[in-house]
Amino acid sequence: MIECYSVRVESMERITEKAYKVRCFDGSEDIIPASCVFGRDESVTKCDAYWIAAWILPKKNIQYSSKKRAMVSEWGSVSEVTVTHHRPQRISPQEDNIIDELKR
Repeated sequence: MIECYSVRVESMERITEKAYKVRCFDGSEDIIPASCVFGRDESVTKCDAYWIAAWILPKKNIQYSSKKRAMVSEWGSVSEVTVTHHRPQRISPQEDNIIDELKR
């Protein structure tokens, strides 16, 4: 099982038998080995998204998020998908933005 992230891309084109050229929505581009791409993420409907091995993403210059993670077999079948959501803590608003330590 290989840990993968769902990466939303603007375009992904196969440039050789062993590599893809990936372009993200922020304009970043890089080349990803074909052995690290495990197919499309079919649950994303508004744009193209692909399952890419998590270990290679920090080494590449493309935009990605670790919020949607899956364990993928070497044959491309997705076994478990984990989606994490950040829930910010509620804080009460301040009446002013004066910092007492910096006050003269």
